[in-house]
Order: sequence, then C-alpha cells, then structure tokens
Amino acid sequence: MKKTLLLSILALSLQQLSAQNFTRRDSLHGGLRFERNCFDVQHYDLNIKINPDERSIVGYNDITFNVVEPTSKIQLDLFDNMHVDSIVWNDQKLKYERDYDAVFISFPKELAKDTNDKVRFYYSGKPKVAKNAPWDGGFVFKKDSNDKHFVAVAVQGTGASLWYPVKDSQTDEPNNGATIKVAVPNGLMNVSNGRFKGSEDLKNGYTRWNWEVKNPINNYTITVNIADYVHIEDKMDNLDLDYYVLRENEEKAKNHFDADVKPMMECFQAKFGRYPFWEDGYKLVETPYLGMEHQSAVAYGNKYRKGYLGRDLSGTGEGMNFDFIIIHETGHEWFGNSVTSKDIADMWIHESFTTYSETVFVECMKGYDAAMKYINGQSQNVQNDKPIIGQYGVNNEGSGDMYYKGALLLNTLRHVVNNDEKWWDIILKYSETFRKQIIDTKTVVDFFNKETGRNLTPIFEQYLQYTTIPKLEFKKYKKRFQYRWITNVPNFEMPVDIMIEGKKMRLDATNEWQKSKEVIPNLNDIEVLTNHFFIKVNQ
Repeated sequence: MKKTLLLSILALSLQQLSAQNFTRRDSLHGGLRFERNCFDVQHYDLNIKINPDERSIVGYNDITFNVVEPTSKIQLDLFDNMHVDSIVWNDQKLKYERDYDAVFISFPKELAKDTNDKVRFYYSGKPKVAKNAPWDGGFVFKKDSNDKHFVAVAVQGTGASLWYPVKDSQTDEPNNGATIKVAVPNGLMNVSNGRFKGSEDLKNGYTRWNWEVKNPINNYTITVNIADYVHIEDKMDNLDLDYYVLRENEEKAKNHFDADVKPMMECFQAKFGRYPFWEDGYKLVETPYLGMEHQSAVAYGNKYRKGYLGRDLSGTGEGMNFDFIIIHETGHEWFGNSVTSKDIADMWIHESFTTYSETVFVECMKGYDAAMKYINGQSQNVQNDKPIIGQYGVNNEGSGDMYYKGALLLNTLRHVVNNDEKWWDIILKYSETFRKQIIDTKTVVDFFNKETGRNLTPIFEQYLQYTTIPKLEFKKYKKRFQYRWITNVPNFEMPVDIMIEGKKMRLDATNEWQKSKEVIPNLNDIEVLTNHFFIKVNQ
C-alpha cells in the first residue's frame, strides 16, 4: 500500500451524514474501520475465467497482506450480487459474514503484527452490467463488426468490488503490484494492466492471458478487455507504447495514435516528470465505451476522432486539434494513478489536474494564447451546483465541477503566482513530490502554500467548498474607484490583474473596500483580465 500522508482532512458530523441520506452500505464502502486499517495489501493475484455468452465470472483472488495491527478479523469487499464460494487460509476454510458488499473474514487465531499472510478468495457470479459506462460502473458486453465478443469493464466511483474481491478503498494499493490472469474463449484475447507474460491454451475451449503489474495500482484501474485484438507495437525513448485495437481498425489506429501519443508524452514528461509507470509500459486499449484511466492500459473508445466524439467541449475550436480521450485519460497516469486521493470525496485531485493537463497539452502544441482560449472556453461547462469536495467516509464524490471549475482554479493560481517559470517548477515538483503516493486536500493546499510563499488556503476553500466563485466589486469614489472581493470565505485575499487605458495593473484585493490610486472617468474603463482569473465582476 502507498502510505497515506495524512490521516484525514475533515471529520463529517452526524448532521451532515443524516442530511445527505447516506446508508450503512455507503459507510461500509467508504469508511475506514479497524477491520480495514489493520492490514496493508501487498499483492493481488487474480485468476479468473470470463464467459461472455453467460456474462459470468468464476475464479479467485490471492490477497497477500501485511498485518499492521494484531487482528482476528479483516474486511474485504465483493458486491452482494456476487457469490462467495469460499475463503481459504493455510488450507483452512475461513468463516465470514456479509454486510451488504462488505465481507468480514474471521481467522481461527489472532494474526501477529508485522507478519505477512495470504487468503485465497474464491468467488463466482454475473457482475453488474453498466447502463452507460463509464459514467455508471459495470461490464459492457458488445460485439464487433465480425460478431465477435467485445467486452470491457469500468468501475471508478462504483467500486472494484463490483467484479472481484478486493480491499475496495483508495487508501490501500498493493506495494508489489498485481498479476491478472484471465481465461477467455479461444479466438479472443484479454488485455489487462502491465506487461504481457504469456498465454496458455487450457484445452477446454479457453485460453488464459497473463499480465503483471510491477507498480502499486489503484484497485478501480485494474481491468479486463476482451476482444479479437490486433497488437501494434511502438517505442519512444525506450518506453514501450503498445496499442490493442479491433482487427477492423488496425490501419486507422496506426495513423491516429501516432499523431497524438508521442507529442503528448513529450509534453507531459516535460511538465509533469517521467512517465510514472515505466516498468509496466504504456498501452491504449480499444474499448466498447468512451474511455477510462486504467493504469498502464488506458481504455480508448473515442472512435478515432479528434475532439470528444467529434466535438469540442471547450466550444472554441481548439479542442478539435487532438483526440480528447487520449490526452485526458493519459493525463490521469500522473494525476489519479500516480498522485492519488485518499477518499473519493477528494477526486478533484484527480480530475482538476487532469483536465488542466488538456490545457497544458494545447499550450505545448500551440502556445499560451491558444491554451487560454481553450481553458476559458471550458467555463461554459461549469454548473456551480454543489461543492467540488464531497462527503468523507461514505464513498461520495463532489460536483462534476471538479473537472472544469477545478482546472480554472489552477489557471487562476497560475496567474496569482504571476511567474510562469515558477509556476511550471511548482507543477513539476508537485507531480514528483507525491509520485505514487496517496494524499488529501490539505496536503495539496499546504504544498502550494509553501511553494508559492502565499496563503492560498482561502482561495482553495472558496472554489472547492462553495458553489459561488469570487466576485470582484467596484464602485466609483470621487475621480477614482474602490474595489473588494465578495466571497463566502472570510478574510479572502487574492490579487487580480486589470487593464486601464492599455496599462496593466495588479490589485491586491481583499473583502474590505480599498481605494485605487488611478484616476478614471468611468468604471467601464476598467477591463478585468477574466481570462486569467475565474471570477465574476460587478462594476
């Protein structure tokens, strides 16, 4: 497990839990009770057979763990529509109790602290089928144009325990990675995370495909992809680039991936540091749904089009210069898969930085002005419906504004810093400091406070915890003007840049009215640089 840097950010009150109508199932999934914290997963060894005709799974997961605190009971997780066949430890079948999706396993004796142990969790069943993957979790069972099975899974938010037994918490990733062995009908291939370790004909109509992950891995990014795939091999600076696509799309994929992948890797490695999972390689795997950030096996379903299914989410035209799914989902290799949030309430740590990586790519390719055009175009997608940060301990994500509003927050911070060399140094240091670690919001805020030498806490709080963005208010004062911020957060301070008659000025605005030194005939002579700061202006 990657060690959590801080135990928590904020504790939820019982009133908050009641108001949100969270259930026991939610707290069992999202909470950190002793039965979860007493052990630290070291390795998953998943060995299963998938029957696409029956839409069923049967097999086991060997879960190796270190005992953190003496215990005779641990919690693992498996959706309650899936069957627990047996759980074996040292050749003994263990007793267990199910509480919704939680499986509480009892050992016949106490496990000693600092010892390593292993259970084999046998299971079977028909996993939940997604209605609209990847936005709801589950399997997708489709056919390609040759009537061959085309199967994949996406479970972010819903939980990896939807399809395999696991410690279903982002707080714990296996130190020593995972092996994923999946048997599928002959004539099909399974592609999972990490390196291909070979296949074996099982002489029963199935072939097992074996994959190995060397790095710690988020449990929701462990994946299976089943189809009649063709393998396209490439390389960049000794990094293996592997593409698995439907046979019918082989030629189309070669040209399409070549246009974006290498320029993207050059850009992201320059800005965010070396590709985090070099040992496991980089893959794009064609899927029957749009996409997902499966670590070292990025799910790709954008149908070989520029933009987002052929349209530009920014509405500016800039988004039609690249394949959105390649750029966004690969950005998650740095932000989400490498730098991971402890609780999904803090998923902005994944999505805000990754959405910002799209703008970074635009700037690498076309320059600053194009990047500002792109990111400010995204403001049309901000809903301001609820806070970006969700409720802790109950498997609850915050607003979808974690994408665009979160990215615009980062663009705002860039211009607060007002020094691009320093800004890119900070972004690179952030990615490398927390590389392959699990963090929370306080850790992020503390880092940016330290590196910028500013108290940015009120800024983070306003954008992440409230539905309103800062409003800059002006009023005429004799021949000059006054200005202040209107915010939910008290003692709010944030500089902002304005233009008066072609002259750029910086206002160190607070919640208190301040007087300008500039003489102006009219408030309309003030142009606020709202393309640099995501704010409202009331003149």
